[in-house]
Amino acid sequence: MKKVLIAYFSHEGEAYVGGKIVKLKIGNTRAAAQMIQGLTGGDIFRIEAEKPYPENYMETVDLAKSEQKAGARPVLKAGILKMEDYDTVILGYPNWWGTCPMAVFTFLEGYDFFGKTILPLCTHEGSGMGRSEADILVACPGAKVEKGLAVTGGRVAQAENDIRKWLERYGF
Repeated sequence: MKKVLIAYFSHEGEAYVGGKIVKLKIGNTRAAAQMIQGLTGGDIFRIEAEKPYPENYMETVDLAKSEQKAGARPVLKAGILKMEDYDTVILGYPNWWGTCPMAVFTFLEGYDFFGKTILPLCTHEGSGMGRSEADILVACPGAKVEKGLAVTGGRVAQAENDIRKWLERYGF
């Protein structure tokens, strides 16, 4: 039986959904990660920056762009994982400027993923996976990065069947 980790980064507060900015009770990626945990029984781990991103959508967009341009690696809140305990990592994140948020790269570069399978799940509002799968492959040498699933953020609540079918392709 596969030992699964669901590691996710999710922005809390305002989000762009269906053409407008709305305040979410929980972030779209967090909602997807919770669905995945229910479907797989895997352990769940929230990737959180030590300094939280602003709740304001436009401020977060600007900060995400400047972090990406600078190649920033935000410091994460303390969280120690025994990555050697896991065979498969389901990695959830929003698409920020065509790839993962920089905090996700801090996480990926902080652990050894050699020999592990990574299943990327990206929430977005029209930009799909972007270049995130290729970027994860570069950040995790020796890992097997499978075809990810792009879920429209505003439709996460209706995505359980799509998520289930995607997971079934990989033996879940």
